[in-house]
Amino acid sequence: MNKITFSVASILLAALYTNSAFALGKNSVAAVNGKDITQTQYENHLKQRQAQSAQQGKQAAPVNRQVILDELINREVLLQEAKKKKLHKDKKVKAQLEQLKNNLLIQALITKSPAAKPITDKELKEVYDTQIGGADPKEFKARHILVKEEAKAKELIKELNDGANFEELAKKESTGPSGKNGGDLGWFSSAQMVPAFSEAAAKLKNGTHSQKPVKTRFGFHIIKLEDTRKRELPKFEDVKSQIKPVIQNKRLQEYVVKLRSKAKIEIK
Repeated sequence: MNKITFSVASILLAALYTNSAFALGKNSVAAVNGKDITQTQYENHLKQRQAQSAQQGKQAAPVNRQVILDELINREVLLQEAKKKKLHKDKKVKAQLEQLKNNLLIQALITKSPAAKPITDKELKEVYDTQIGGADPKEFKARHILVKEEAKAKELIKELNDGANFEELAKKESTGPSGKNGGDLGWFSSAQMVPAFSEAAAKLKNGTHSQKPVKTRFGFHIIKLEDTRKRELPKFEDVKSQIKPVIQNKRLQEYVVKLRSKAKIEIK
């Protein structure tokens, strides 16, 4: 009797196993309420997990098939429940889904646009030579006094010529934010200052101050040049990777401008 019972139980278990395996599609790794989870979904989810680990600087851990399957099954269980509650018909959710779809379409277009075209070393070098390699390596260390009126600036220049201390005068008279620090601007390159200011500073000798007020959109400056030096410009190979997105962004902007020029745009 025991042998017969054991035999029947074995047949039932075999039948259950056979039916379960038969229920899965040919390319399926699991099923939830009859909905297949495909091998493709498994592989895509695995790649996504590996990419996330790489972005976080983590070494790729050995693949645990059951962990990936459990995550996919959990997602499918939640998705089915969301649909059961008709959340996909909720106005707010529909709007968000539409936005996500649009974002994916735009991203897909960008990957096929001129912005995604491979960038050559020649293009990178041209940008480097124009924006970095050809830059003025000279830097200045200076102080300044900023006032609103030219007449006031001339008065202060006279005081400095008569022996007044530049730092103390800047603390007392300058309206600029550096005034409280005696007008100290630290080290700067020509590109960091407005042209009129940089040009005036470049004409001074170390230890001297400007004899005429320097006018900019901020007001009138009196500049004292304290020191100069030559900075070492970064090498092409060191900044190559930083130039690449600059070119890609420029290409994308040009592509958008071209599309806009062909579009009928109305603004209300």
